[in-house]
Amino acid sequence: MKTKPVIRMDNEEMHLSGRAGWLRAAVLGSDDAIVSTASLMIGVAASSASQGAILVAGVAGLVAGAMSMAVGEYVSVSSQRDAEWADIQREMRELTEQPKAELEELAMIYVKRGIEKDLAIKVAEQLSAHDRLGAHLRDELRIDQTSLARPMQAAWISAASFASFAVIPIVALVVASESLRIPVIAALSLVSLAALGAFGGHLGGAPLGRASLRVTLGGALAMAVTAVIGRILGVSIM
Repeated sequence: MKTKPVIRMDNEEMHLSGRAGWLRAAVLGSDDAIVSTASLMIGVAASSASQGAILVAGVAGLVAGAMSMAVGEYVSVSSQRDAEWADIQREMRELTEQPKAELEELAMIYVKRGIEKDLAIKVAEQLSAHDRLGAHLRDELRIDQTSLARPMQAAWISAASFASFAVIPIVALVVASESLRIPVIAALSLVSLAALGAFGGHLGGAPLGRASLRVTLGGALAMAVTAVIGRILGVSIM
């Protein structure tokens, strides 16, 4: 007796694009937190500032950065959301005013993908009978109703991830001796960036080494530039 093959639906086979919104906000917030806060603190430290001054700079960078990330993400994702809703409302009007033309347009989309015209019309009719708006959004506008832009989600995730990971260079400052402040802040920050880059690559399905390397090199460059600028300004002021 033959049995039907079992189709497995493992978590590993879930589309990675389904978590692109919150993943982008979290990775961007955490990476930016380490790079900007560490660079700011290293720049201040390179000017021969006291530990207290460096700490104030780090905490100020944490608070300002978290608020900036939240506002920036909210505004950006809100604009995306507005554009999506404008497209959805326009499509709803067209479906109400020109249902036949919209059905033919949907069928032609399937024809262009390689389906015979008669079959494409049947597919369009059946999909429209099930969920007419959803079919047009998905196949005509490339909009997935389950993953529309979420401004508030992006805002709080960005702020929370920034505030959490900006603590790393601050902790490095607290535990390091005076002579090793810059190396310890840089080392701990770069290790964290490398780990975050690899983790982000894993979640996004990208090569771990490449994802880790590009984040680490970018962070190292930012820290080096601010250290040079801090040193120059410190010498010129003294």
